[in-house]
Amino acid sequence: MTQRIKAINGIITNEMEIAASFDGVSQKFIMEGIKNGKIALPHNKKRKKEYYYAIGEGLSTKINANIGASPYHINLNEELLKMKVAIESGTHSIMDLSLGNKIKTIRKKLLEKCPVMLGTVPLYETAFELSVNKRDITDLKINDFLKVIEEQAIDGVDFMTIHAGVTKSSIRKFLNQKRQLNVVSRGGSIMTAWIKYNNKESFIYENFDSILDILREYDVTISLGDGLRPGAINDSTDRGQIEELLMLGELTERAWEKGVQVIVEGPGHIPINRIKTNVEIQKELCNNAPFYVLGPLVNDISAGYDHIAGAIGGAIAAYYGANFLCYVTPSEHLRLPSIDDVREGVISSKIAAFSADLAKGIPCVVNRNTAMSDYRKNLDWSMQIKNSIYPPKALKYRNESEIGNDEVCTMCGDFCAIKKLNEII
Repeated sequence: MTQRIKAINGIITNEMEIAASFDGVSQKFIMEGIKNGKIALPHNKKRKKEYYYAIGEGLSTKINANIGASPYHINLNEELLKMKVAIESGTHSIMDLSLGNKIKTIRKKLLEKCPVMLGTVPLYETAFELSVNKRDITDLKINDFLKVIEEQAIDGVDFMTIHAGVTKSSIRKFLNQKRQLNVVSRGGSIMTAWIKYNNKESFIYENFDSILDILREYDVTISLGDGLRPGAINDSTDRGQIEELLMLGELTERAWEKGVQVIVEGPGHIPINRIKTNVEIQKELCNNAPFYVLGPLVNDISAGYDHIAGAIGGAIAAYYGANFLCYVTPSEHLRLPSIDDVREGVISSKIAAFSADLAKGIPCVVNRNTAMSDYRKNLDWSMQIKNSIYPPKALKYRNESEIGNDEVCTMCGDFCAIKKLNEII
């Protein structure tokens, strides 16, 4: 039985217990959330992990880090180090988006070493295998796709992005509206090309039940991909995006009926004033299924600093109800992320998630923030560092504050406002 089927039958699993402990909620809260679809706990029954996290309403906001090789740069050890750095920096999830001739090797090694949930996008491997066999993407058949999904499920992948909402209808909507920047999703572009060339309905949409059957067998959570997400601010919340989301709402219910857990993916490039609306629309159309957002990026000009643009959008989205933040690195739009980029991306998203959870009053977050204020009041530098969002950097900065006085720092020295009032009051 899947986690969802067990929850429907009132069974609290070991994974639910661990996830509940992390978030400081009751085990029944997690079970009921999985039962009604508001919470997902991605966990492939073929794999054991060190950490189990639940994603959804009433829980702390979780973070995902994308890694993976490209055909131009393939280095297994580098991907393993990216994963290690991402987890040390605080991510709750890893997605392997690898392309190239070592896809299977990289995925299997990551799964072997990864202590947190791991996701993939099976369409990427399917497309690459076609190219190796000198077949065009437009020649893709459903059996090609199902074969890859089952292989990845057997390997132990916990959740998979499936672009089931890119259909003839949603493509027609975005083409008629004439976007500034067409399709920026790799999976979305593959499906758009296939549908347009073959003039047929999506093979993913038409065979959705067959996909669900495989996912249910291994208890793989489906992450319904936003293949038509806007890649430019001017395209945000357009007809193509909303038409796809309407379809994802229907597919969410079909997956639940099969006993498969669901996460719904969202945009993309969205201006600040439309983030709240986008979250509310997703929650309404998808019956409060967990919402997984890329960023969102709040402008189009932050190349080199897109992790900041994404953190701004992520904090706002999480405050209004998004549950899962896919990090954005400084190298977004420019190149494959480096190890340092991965670290910066995770920490930026972690700041966004913490800030949103603090505003929402998540108890464990409020308690941690309150403790930090006490450490500052008491000039307890060691505990300030230990409690900071990324202690190694805080420690480095503190050690560079050479003033000969352990109580203060080089900003104010003996004129420290906190020290002076502590002495007087």
